[in-house]
Amino acid sequence: MDKILVVDDDLGIQKQLKWSFSGYEVIFAEDRTSAIAQLRRFEPKVVTLDLGLPPDPSNATEGLATLEEILALAPQTKVIVVTGNNDKKNALKAVNLGAYDFYQKPIDSDTIQILVSRAINLFNLELENRHLAEVAPSMDKIIGQSEGILAASRKAERIALTDISTLLLGESGTGKEVFARSIHEHSLRKDNAFVAINCASIPENLLESELFGYEKGAFTGASKTTPGKIETAQDGTLFLDEIGDMPIGLQAKMLRFLQERVIERVGGRTEIPVNIRVICATHRDIPAMVADQTFREDLFYRVGEISIIIPPLRERDNDVVLLAKTFLVQYNEEFKTKIKGFSDSAIKAMKQHKWPGNIRELQNKLKSAVIMAEGSHIQAEDLSLLLRDDGPIIDTLNLREVRELAESRAIRNAFLVAEHNMSKTAELLGVTRPTLYSLIEKYHLEDVKTGS
Repeated sequence: MDKILVVDDDLGIQKQLKWSFSGYEVIFAEDRTSAIAQLRRFEPKVVTLDLGLPPDPSNATEGLATLEEILALAPQTKVIVVTGNNDKKNALKAVNLGAYDFYQKPIDSDTIQILVSRAINLFNLELENRHLAEVAPSMDKIIGQSEGILAASRKAERIALTDISTLLLGESGTGKEVFARSIHEHSLRKDNAFVAINCASIPENLLESELFGYEKGAFTGASKTTPGKIETAQDGTLFLDEIGDMPIGLQAKMLRFLQERVIERVGGRTEIPVNIRVICATHRDIPAMVADQTFREDLFYRVGEISIIIPPLRERDNDVVLLAKTFLVQYNEEFKTKIKGFSDSAIKAMKQHKWPGNIRELQNKLKSAVIMAEGSHIQAEDLSLLLRDDGPIIDTLNLREVRELAESRAIRNAFLVAEHNMSKTAELLGVTRPTLYSLIEKYHLEDVKTGS
């Protein structure tokens, strides 16, 4: 049973909160000393803290000091400060110090239950994320817990300390370069260069000189001797992205380099020894290309001494949500925004979407959503994953999901019509205030104010 610590010297408040938190194990303290003792002994997930504590209950000094000590000892604990009706200044000060939220007296059982339930859910989620981080593969830039991505990560981790040639197979946007960089960063070559080149993005007549370099005067415009990508990767890692698009005529020269570990610049006659690791990637079906004789069979075996298949995002279960949360933290920092998370509708939409562009598509949609979102949580429409007529989420025929989406919209519309008055909103919707609070919590409509 989850534990809640109630810090309040008013016995009446203690009894009221004990009744409100009947589904939890409730521990009580009446001052800072007993609060810290109970915190150490029971390690509660949530603390409700009255800022007016003895020996000076008329101001918030002792309460704020208690808050700081609690957060210093147990920074993951969610502290909800309880203040008087006219003490919003100290409530905001407490939030700035690290309190999870604040609540102003008189206490309403339904409202504080929602606050505590939300705080415990957040505590549990953060605890789960810390646990996942501890058991996740050491390839820390590879985010995911689905079976396919874990298998690929374990394989990448095992080969990282070797120099074996590696072929990464997967659709465009699945994160092949992230895998390549992670392998490099966990290898013995990590302190040397990681050089990447996309074989599909460079014209055929320029790719050879980009890879192997050229001597002065080798062709028109070659005004000086220039090393190629292979040379600049000396003692490091060369990443050949989209090797399936390498021209067949250049494949023979690449094969000789991989076999002999020497190169000749375009227009040169001198063999240059090169000590590098080679990682290749492609979204193409290389065995089919070998059968069609558009890719050399001997080169395929040379670059694919070890092959790692990176699954598409649509086959990675709940990884899309884990990735989205990771990118949200990144984009909040990049764009100076304060989006707290995702609504149920957004999570459902992300899970249902097929993501043909994979992780790259997810990143693009999230960047736009973080910038354009009006509330504290990203909605499905912010991700552009709804039908144009604002109907049900694309491809959903599930009546429960349609109903939940409709209820979310109805709550928002009623809230606007009622001009932000919670009682009138509940009346318009034909439900009680506690039911309305429960629906707001259920659908993560935190931008709908919970005050009357």
